[in-house]
Amino acid sequence: MAASGSERELDVVLFGATGFTGGLTADYLARHAPPGLRWGLAGRNPDKLAAVRERVAGLRDGADELPLLVADAADPDSLAEVARRTAVVATTVGPYLEYGEPLVAACAAAGTDYADLTGEPEFVDRMYVAHHATAERTGARLVHACGFDSVPHDLGALFTVAQLPDDVPITMRGVVRAGGRPSGGTFQTALTAMSRMRQARAASSARRKVEPRPEGRSSRAVPGTPHRDAELGLWLLPLPLLDPLVVARSGRALPAYGPDFRYTHYAGFASLPWAAGAAVGAGALGLAAQVGPVRDLVGRQLQAGEGPDEERRSRSWFSVDFVAEADGGAVHTRVTGGDPGYGETAMMLGESAMCLALDDNPEVAGQVTTAVAMGESLTARLVAGGLGFEVVD
Repeated sequence: MAASGSERELDVVLFGATGFTGGLTADYLARHAPPGLRWGLAGRNPDKLAAVRERVAGLRDGADELPLLVADAADPDSLAEVARRTAVVATTVGPYLEYGEPLVAACAAAGTDYADLTGEPEFVDRMYVAHHATAERTGARLVHACGFDSVPHDLGALFTVAQLPDDVPITMRGVVRAGGRPSGGTFQTALTAMSRMRQARAASSARRKVEPRPEGRSSRAVPGTPHRDAELGLWLLPLPLLDPLVVARSGRALPAYGPDFRYTHYAGFASLPWAAGAAVGAGALGLAAQVGPVRDLVGRQLQAGEGPDEERRSRSWFSVDFVAEADGGAVHTRVTGGDPGYGETAMMLGESAMCLALDDNPEVAGQVTTAVAMGESLTARLVAGGLGFEVVD
């Protein structure tokens, strides 16, 4: 029997297992999957898949018998076969705007749960318009952004509102800091997003036309302005990424966020020169993204699928502070972890896949956030995996 009770042949399939982050996720599953979990590896190159299986066989008894599913993001029939055979697909194959939709479509049609690592707002909006209704009908849960984008922010906000009354307006800011190299996938995502602002606005508009809003409640991501945060002692720069959109969508779906929820997302810096340097760097990257040849040149500096060695990853870290004000009171919480771009992201995706497959989660379907699909079940898994969720005195 499947560990999840599913009648599918497999509980979890990892698509993209031969890439850098995919390989780390395969290693994590080999070390932490519970007995009885039936999982497999998927990718387009059978020889590379066999090499991954051989490596993880050294981490877990019996892993030398992991099923290998040959599938290509450009071959919808092969993706449909993967979706048909498993209860959950976790994918690291990006950029998702380029490679992601056929797998989303296959999972939505088959009623198969889906988890990815995207940080691309345009992709998420397009997938909602194209596949949310199908997934609702089949019972599939389409859960985007199951890595550093956007798990610590989404579940950190959920953890924070749990400290507050649910019948009053809440204003919250999240402030992220990190030490470490960004992943190649994140870098490529940023370049792509900066070059497609017009298309992203069109995708957002199309989603707003079809997405229902809660009655009698409001939840919004609010743009911020650069300033010094006296409470945190940090200089803040607004981060117009996917993360605040995800948090606001969780707020719209869950009554615990109160009748009027407002969230603003920032990067935090210890000094003004560091903040100014980051702003200049982001501006330069944005300009480079507008010119095709320059964008290609910059993009070659850090390719998706590349990453640092284990020693460098071990020195990396992140923290996200949440400050929420409600009904005259305030609460300060913090989420902390290690290497955000690789190690912790692999853990988050692996635990998200196992949570979808194994845990007693809310009965939802369609495109949903991590807070809506898994909520406290996933938070508990992440704490067990080493992330910190704490109320700061």
